[in-house]
Amino acid sequence: MQNNILIIDDDIGLCQLLKKCVETENIIADFVHTGADGLNRLVHNNYHLIVLDVMLPGMDGFQVLQEIRRTSAVPVLMLTAKTTSADKVNGLRIGADDYLTKPFDVEEFIARVLSLIRRYTTLNNNACEEPHRLSFQNLTIDLDTRVIHIEDGQVELHAKEFDILCYLAKNQGRILTKQQIYEEIWQEPYAYDDNNIMGYISKLRKQIEPDPNNPIYIQTVKGVGYRFSREV
Repeated sequence: MQNNILIIDDDIGLCQLLKKCVETENIIADFVHTGADGLNRLVHNNYHLIVLDVMLPGMDGFQVLQEIRRTSAVPVLMLTAKTTSADKVNGLRIGADDYLTKPFDVEEFIARVLSLIRRYTTLNNNACEEPHRLSFQNLTIDLDTRVIHIEDGQVELHAKEFDILCYLAKNQGRILTKQQIYEEIWQEPYAYDDNNIMGYISKLRKQIEPDPNNPIYIQTVKGVGYRFSREV
């Protein structure tokens, strides 16, 4: 199966050049020229890498990156004409995986693309090897017995509570919307009922959190959904 990437850059000539370059490595490349068009492509397609220019009309690259990171862990290689370290630091802090400053050597670009894709596909393949346990700080989820072990002992959750916890934990650090959680756990189209999801999350916190009012495992991302903390 071929790898595929999305290039988001308003320089049409550069997009065409980069597309030809990666095709020599048997990589399929799509390209668009605005952040909005790029985000729309991501809704309908799966990519192994995003090449994202910082200076875009409308939404800039940083804003686009923030939107991507709300729902996806796909690697992002940012391109910038600026040489200041502040831009690179800002991009890396909000989720960029690598940076190239324009003008850049095409061979270096291809090397970085291949490296990021290889790392991403390796991680995904490893994730497919289903573990028997998920272990975190003072919390262990036994996937075989469906029993939770916390510092104070053992907890048995109801089926939906356990499934929600597993889904969040397996996607540690990733923000999951209420719609994503509902459709994954209930296996049916989302019924807009925030209270239902919130009720299950509240019950989970009371069972597993040392202090349910200040959760360390299941974090609320206001206006978006929930995330299992990366820090545990």
